[in-house]
Amino acid sequence: MEWRLRRAGPGDAPALSLVAAATFLETFAGTIAGPDMVYHCTTNSSPAKFDHWIADDACVVTLAEHPDGAAPVGYTLLVPPDLPVETDEHDIELRRIYALSLTRGSGLGHRLMARALDDARALGRRRMLLGVLGINENARAFYEREGFTLAGTRQFRVGDTVYDDVVYARRL
Repeated sequence: MEWRLRRAGPGDAPALSLVAAATFLETFAGTIAGPDMVYHCTTNSSPAKFDHWIADDACVVTLAEHPDGAAPVGYTLLVPPDLPVETDEHDIELRRIYALSLTRGSGLGHRLMARALDDARALGRRRMLLGVLGINENARAFYEREGFTLAGTRQFRVGDTVYDDVVYARRL
């Protein structure tokens, strides 16, 4: 399948918010409590949040769409780093990379990552950082296959619960 990837623009925030909530639910149902998930998604993946990121020149939001009908199926979000590791102006954080489970095994995850790496280089960045739930073995294996190595740890709050994350880095 040939997924469509494009830079998000004005008007894309509702689609991004929808796919963000759906992918978060798919990924963490059974790991994160339902009320915490709802709070997290309505607070951190609202259309207003995505409008802010889309309008910010320091951020890049990419939307993946299904080739038949352009339904949102995944996305990435690059932002200035906010992680507990030493950073400089040449770093960027891959804050989010998600795709719906219907895309698994299709290569979309790799295409989203390749696009994020290209976008980071185009911004003049030399290193990409990301945080991931420490017990999320599938995601960690994906990042390691994509060339990321362990760079630190952090604690990350979702609703009322604090989780242990790992921080990965990759030179560009």
